[in-house]
Amino acid sequence: MRLEPSQFLSEKALPVWRLRAFVESLFVALVPITYGIIIYFFSVPLWILWILLSGYIIYVVLTVVIIPPLRWKRWRYDVLADEIDLQRGFFIRKRTLIPMSRVQHVDTEQGPLLRRYKLAAVSISTAATVHQIPSLTIEVADELRDRIAELAAVVEDE
Repeated sequence: MRLEPSQFLSEKALPVWRLRAFVESLFVALVPITYGIIIYFFSVPLWILWILLSGYIIYVVLTVVIIPPLRWKRWRYDVLADEIDLQRGFFIRKRTLIPMSRVQHVDTEQGPLLRRYKLAAVSISTAATVHQIPSLTIEVADELRDRIAELAAVVEDE
């Protein structure tokens, strides 16, 4: 059996993922808010609002506090001479092997949130799809992009 990949994402991924999950949870908050407005105008049971609020609080605790460290702990990668090995997921583990011969190009991406934390993501494009290694420090992302591009070019020349 193949060993797990050895490289981890930057620990700065945790606040980025938490902030993103919190912002997304604000959209989920529209459900209890909408029900609260309905209560104001119509005579509907108040206990449903308490259930919705409880569900929302559980959702926020899960997505903002509990899931990001579990996700970070399980996200690993390795770049080998002939393939890229990605592993992620804590309930359902997903392992992806990308042969260097299939790599078409490699990019680094940085949105405003990643830029604020001095992080970048490496996108690896193949003919079928795009794979991403999220939340690496800028230096590691640039080095990884260049290394993958170099290894892919060597495989292509052979």
